[in-house]
Amino acid sequence: MPGLSYRTAGESHGKALTVLVEGLPAGLAVDIELINRELRRRQGGYGRGGRMNIEKDKANMLSGLRRGVTIGSPLVLQIPNRDHRIDEAPEINRPRPGHADLAGSLKWLTTDCRNALERASARETAARVAAGALAKSLLRQFDVQCVGFVVELGGIRASVADDASADQLIAARDANELYTPDASVVQAMIAAIREAEQAGDTLGGVVELRAFGLPPGLGTCTAWQDKLDGRLMQAVGSIQAIKGVEVGLGFEAARRPGSQVHDAIHFDPAQRDRPNFGFVRKTNNAGGLEGGMTNGQTLIVRAAMKPISTLRQGMDSVNLETLHAERTDYERSDVCAVPAASVVVENIVAFELARAWLGKFSGDTLREVRAAYDFYAAAVRSLPAAQPE
Repeated sequence: MPGLSYRTAGESHGKALTVLVEGLPAGLAVDIELINRELRRRQGGYGRGGRMNIEKDKANMLSGLRRGVTIGSPLVLQIPNRDHRIDEAPEINRPRPGHADLAGSLKWLTTDCRNALERASARETAARVAAGALAKSLLRQFDVQCVGFVVELGGIRASVADDASADQLIAARDANELYTPDASVVQAMIAAIREAEQAGDTLGGVVELRAFGLPPGLGTCTAWQDKLDGRLMQAVGSIQAIKGVEVGLGFEAARRPGSQVHDAIHFDPAQRDRPNFGFVRKTNNAGGLEGGMTNGQTLIVRAAMKPISTLRQGMDSVNLETLHAERTDYERSDVCAVPAASVVVENIVAFELARAWLGKFSGDTLREVRAAYDFYAAAVRSLPAAQPE
């Protein structure tokens, strides 16, 4: 069967956002409420702007399902825009530093930045969140959980336990508007956002994704384009305003000797039936990936989000019509969207993990996918007695 993939279409102020998903096996029950819940979480978080008071995102399934179950054909999800004024929206001639305005205008030979900003807008991530949430219906069939949360905002760092479970992280994260598991930093983060808002400025931060329950062997070391760490970095790095991606220790690994970086391997027979097949580590500096493949530990990915490029105070720019120096236009925007970015990262990573899962355990139906995984798990647990033929 073809690999799992998706494509999005739609503009920020167009009639709708649409996502086409291909490659999901037949027989998978799709949780529509899960998709809509993730869309609502993406719209939330402290620091969002007025657009989120207008839109009430909800996905409509247009194809690929019969009685709530996949039938093997492409799935199409559509998210209507209430604010669909693309034809009436005024021209923007003063490009915002940090946005796609200038590069896009020059690319498409126009002095109206709106043509580029409509598609470059982070509004597009609603469609990608829908695709990732759809993929979660597959992952949870195998008890894989993805949890995204905020670990830094405006220079304020959260403290998150390395051994926290998925359920613990979700409960703590969902208890506040900052989507961080560390309740002790919430008020300081809120104060930082308020201060930036009063100054007409914006704030960025860092989000983290942890994926639990992954077996070793997703991804590969045989083809560079299929290495899972590379695919994850590309997927997360493609999110609007993301300027850095790291796995595990990330850049910190470059500052330490190897003895303080690599995770010693142990075997615990009592954990033979767990997804790690009994191979355990006391540390997880690798972030669950070695050689382009999952190694049975928790996957850890972090992303750095720059401050949003639309500043109410404006910045120096050039009017593309006159080529005179002017201040930037202000397009309704957020002060801080770092909490929302944690939702986007979580669901985009979920899709890539589902894609890697079906790359190893492929099948036209969910029954075949499950059988392929069960065979693999049994074969690994029988090692070293059984060797590949």
